[in-house]
Order: sequence, then structure tokens, then C-alpha cells
Amino acid sequence: MSYRILLVEDDQQIREVIEDYFSDKSGGEITLVTTADGEEGLELIQYEEFDLVMLDIMLPHVDGFTLCREIRRKSIVPVLFLTAKATEADLLHGYELGCDDYMIKPFSPAELYAKVNALLKRAKGMVISKEIVCGRISINLVTFEAAVDGNTVELAPKEFALLKYLIEHKNCVADRDTLLDRVWGYDFFGSDRVVDNHIKKLRKALGEAGGQIKTVISKGYKLTE
Repeated sequence: MSYRILLVEDDQQIREVIEDYFSDKSGGEITLVTTADGEEGLELIQYEEFDLVMLDIMLPHVDGFTLCREIRRKSIVPVLFLTAKATEADLLHGYELGCDDYMIKPFSPAELYAKVNALLKRAKGMVISKEIVCGRISINLVTFEAAVDGNTVELAPKEFALLKYLIEHKNCVADRDTLLDRVWGYDFFGSDRVVDNHIKKLRKALGEAGGQIKTVISKGYKLTE
């Protein structure tokens, strides 16, 4: 079986070592797409499909944490960080964003290859719950579609991202700052009123089921059964 892997790493020597080892070891079964630039990595993530993504954290223009956040808005593809940043805070932040594992530099290409294969096999073999349900509302994590009572609902990307976060954290209050960070990104500059406006649009799109999105005064929002 063939796999397509994205490597975003600004160290040319590391890229070349990984490329050479993976090409030789996989016998052509792994195609490695590489870039040294976070901005180019973001474009590849948005428009192409990969079986696994390897990310450095410190990258030109767009960092690895931001790339991981963008990946998790649209995909459940395994994400592996390659980093010299090994503080507990960095590790926890990466896992919070949805990464699957870390490789701390320096590492051997053999160890990296073994870890990548383990992640690929786990992703292929595990039973993934494609659908998350909360009351009358459901979302599909593979097709990225939303539905009410089984009927597909057309949502703009930001409304879907909002619903995805709320349904993954159902019955928990999500404050506006958290929603801004997870849906718009930490580098968004603007009023938190944008969250209220999109929640209003999301409720309207969901019809009667929009009532499941509760406003928690002075706190934020939560999705209930």
C-alpha cells in the first residue's frame, strides 16, 4: 500500500536525511512531499490530501502549532511534530491542538520511520467514529458535513468549525476567546463580536435545533442535548 506524507521542516539537512531514508526503506511505497516554509505548508494542507503530516514547530512565516490547528479543522490525519522544543508546556500544547506524537531532535531516521509506520497502521486499522451526535445535530468528521435529524445542513466553513468545536465539547462552556483561538486562529485581530455573529448564523442554519446552542451569560456558549 502506498502512502503520501507531508514534511514541513526548514532544516535542509534533516529534510534530505528523511527523504533519502524513507525512499530507500519504503521501496517507493511512501511518497514524501517536502517544504521548508510554513506558509507553503499551509497551502499544501488546505488543497492536498496526505496520509500523515510531519511538522517542525519553528518555521518561517507560519509555525507548526498553527499548521496543526489548521489540519484539525478539516482532517483527522495523523500529525507528528519534529522538534527541539521539548518543554512540558510545548508538548502539552501540541497534544491539546491535536497532534498524535512527538519526535525530539536529534533523532535517528530509523526511529522516525518506525514511529511513522506505527501511526499509519494505527490510522488505517483503528475504528474511527465518523459521526458525532448531540441531540438532533450530527457532524461527519470524514465528509465534514452537518445534519439535523439526518438531513444535511449547508454551513459556511467558519460555522462548521464552530459547530465542530461545540459538539466535540458538548455540555461544556466555550468562552469567546477560546472559540476565536480555535476557529479563527491565535493571530486573528478583531472583536470577539465576530463569534456572536457567527453563532447567530449557525443557529439560523440549524433551524429549531439551533436552540441546542445555549448562551451562558458573561461566559460564552455551550451545545446541549
